Amino acid sequence: MTSLVSHADPLFSFYDDATGAHSALTAASLGSWASRTSALLTSGCGLGPGTRVAVLLPPHWQTAVALLGAWSAGVAVSYRLSTSVAGLPVDDDGPFDALFVSRGRLDDWLVDVPSATHRFLFDVGDEKRPVATPDGYREFLPSLGSHASDPDPSVFLRATDPATADGTTFGQWGSLAHELGQRADLARGDRVLVDAAEHEHPLKWLLTPLSAGASVVLCANLDRSRLDTRIAAERVTHVL
Repeated sequence: MTSLVSHADPLFSFYDDATGAHSALTAASLGSWASRTSALLTSGCGLGPGTRVAVLLPPHWQTAVALLGAWSAGVAVSYRLSTSVAGLPVDDDGPFDALFVSRGRLDDWLVDVPSATHRFLFDVGDEKRPVATPDGYREFLPSLGSHASDPDPSVFLRATDPATADGTTFGQWGSLAHELGQRADLARGDRVLVDAAEHEHPLKWLLTPLSAGASVVLCANLDRSRLDTRIAAERVTHVL
């Protein structure tokens, strides 16, 4: 029988087998990062319910922080995949109030990067070569600065509020994540390893496991020769 994950266990672990990067965040740590991101958007940028952020980021722990922070601020997200996924809503175009973009996507001439009032650049390991921070952009992690890590009590979210820029609500995304979790037989206390290359949309690698009460082991550039060792080391119960 799988034991429940304790408060000291990682809720979200990230590996990049191409770079050797590894991060492990407890629920408290993930919540703190998300709260600081929320404060950056609300007190730092003046955003909140009724505003929108475009997110051009790969599956990554910083992407999880950015999404959870935006949602906790009541900001609707337009998550731009590098490839289209059948059956998932397609967000409309700008204008956007904020932009979260990786250096790799910003430097890719094939990517249509939307304009936004507040623009933040992420270092998430997808850059093919060093890219200087362009004018009008701020680096994400340094921008968090001294922003509070406590949730803003003035932001009240309802299930009927839009979570994404296409109008899909928090309740609708939550129901879909719950349904996918049931199909995958996920339960509270499970530990789910996700191949980022196979599941780019955060519905799969973030919302579905968390909605089931499971923790996440997200693997970018997964080295299949290490899979069995990682499953054992991370006490993985399910692989997506």
